[in-house]
Amino acid sequence: MKCDIILAGVGGQGVLSVSTIIASSAMKEGLHVKQSEVHGMAQRGGAVLAHLRLGDSPIASGLIPKASASMILSMEPLEGLRYISYLSQDGRLITSSNPVMNIPDYPDLDGILSRIRSLPHAKVLDAEKFAQQAGSVRASNMVMVGAAAQFLPVKVETIKECIMDLLACKGDKIVDINLKAFSVGQRIGH
Repeated sequence: MKCDIILAGVGGQGVLSVSTIIASSAMKEGLHVKQSEVHGMAQRGGAVLAHLRLGDSPIASGLIPKASASMILSMEPLEGLRYISYLSQDGRLITSSNPVMNIPDYPDLDGILSRIRSLPHAKVLDAEKFAQQAGSVRASNMVMVGAAAQFLPVKVETIKECIMDLLACKGDKIVDINLKAFSVGQRIGH
């Protein structure tokens, strides 16, 4: 078994947190994990990319070859589309529909979403709306993890434990909001 995930977004969207939660969940369940360095200008609103490889046998490289990713999990639609060349033929692209228009010539959003929706295994969701319903728009990344959970090789309970572990230092309220956002993502991901 192998599960190769491209995580994409823009600085400040929690790509690193998502990667940490999924990787920690996999390690807790005894899977092998390799993660590339997170690339991009995370602190300045620039593009952020991480490769995350999970498997039941040792993994030689942290980098995912093109056309072989099981999933692209994107916090921002343009960033999801940017890495489409990494997606395998039967891979899934799960993305938020909410753009971060951090460049003056951001492409037409309808065109981006139309291209994504034309893929055979694509899921586009309004993560910000669902995160707000859970208590904070900042939990959009947990909505995305929830939407992807059914396709990850780890148990939902393990993911929830890792969310609690990672966010415990921020207080019970933040943990609760993020767990609610994760659960909302699970519901809309099915």
